Amino acid sequence: MNSGEDELIRLLLKRQSELNSLLELTRAINKNIATPVLIQMLEVICRNYLQIGKLRFLIAEGNNYICISKYGGQFEPTGELYKACKHLKKIKEPAALQGVSHPILEAYDFFIPIYQKNKAIAYALIGDFNSPDDMVSNDINFMQTIINVVLVALENKKLFKQRLESERLQREMELAAEMQSMLIPVKGYADDHIDLSARYLPHQNVGGDYFDFIQVNDHEYLWCIADVSGKGISAALLMANFQASLRAWVSVEDDLPTIVERLNKIVLRNTKGEKFITLFIAIYNHSTRKLTYVNAGHNPAILYANGNAVQLKMGTTIIGAFDELPFINPGELQIEPGALIFNYTDGLLDRETDTTKIWNEERLMTCVKKNGKLTAEKFNQAILNHIDNNVKAKPIDDITVLTLKFK
Repeated sequence: MNSGEDELIRLLLKRQSELNSLLELTRAINKNIATPVLIQMLEVICRNYLQIGKLRFLIAEGNNYICISKYGGQFEPTGELYKACKHLKKIKEPAALQGVSHPILEAYDFFIPIYQKNKAIAYALIGDFNSPDDMVSNDINFMQTIINVVLVALENKKLFKQRLESERLQREMELAAEMQSMLIPVKGYADDHIDLSARYLPHQNVGGDYFDFIQVNDHEYLWCIADVSGKGISAALLMANFQASLRAWVSVEDDLPTIVERLNKIVLRNTKGEKFITLFIAIYNHSTRKLTYVNAGHNPAILYANGNAVQLKMGTTIIGAFDELPFINPGELQIEPGALIFNYTDGLLDRETDTTKIWNEERLMTCVKKNGKLTAEKFNQAILNHIDNNVKAKPIDDITVLTLKFK
């Protein structure tokens, strides 16, 4: 056998080894092997097959670079390695480092950059490279190939993880929406004493708005409108607990400040101060026509009567933020026939762009006075129509409106 045949056989055996290495790497990737094991396989190929005695492999992670593989020699700080690679930013293809004057780079033989859409996504530095001279180019190209295979695998892992996270969040939002829909009471109520209408317009699948209406006894009604900080399942769970607590205390306690104090302790105990609730809560006795209310840091409800509109601001601060509420000053009113109370959450006023000149509390008060003689349902529709026709900016939060007309 002549030297030409020997060289051909050696080349064929090398190609076979390369294919076997790629096959093993691909099989591992298809089995979704853990990232550390994948990196170990890369290092085994570099050490045992390519005869690379020293390797540094950096990949982009957000706005930074991390070193996911390193062996051989004295380890450098990742930041210094990155700066050294940036020193070669004009090099777009694998290049030898002979003659490069740099305290870090001079310890390596080759530099392999990986670019994607003109952005460097990975760098590899190779040192103590013992490949035969006639195979150096082949081995560097193969090294570049396996680096690309590993990078694609890592990117697919990241995308798969993001998809799972997205699906998990979507399912969480669906569960929260289902839970919230069970918490929202009937959106209309009417008898000989009051006429109630409510609208809930979520900004996303689920938000933090909540309202409730309870006929306490033959003479009294209680209603509440609230806004829970946060979104998603945690907000829905807090709302569920809040509703259960509210209804439990209403069944045994008729003093509104005491109910609010109890609710504050319950919310604080459940959230450890990490979430809070703003709310407006009121009790109306149709026999005495007396209304008692507490505004706990919420958008003031608006009372319309005899052509005038006033905000109901008496009460306390938000609940769930303090061990003890610093004060509770309930408001008391006599409700005249034909009066209307409009309750809403801050999403009614908040928009994507600055619309404060055309839509704010003052203009809302004007709308209330203009439409206060309507029924509860027609009043809500009039407010929402006014916003649609005059405020073009999109809402940035949930919108809840709750209106009561007193007979």
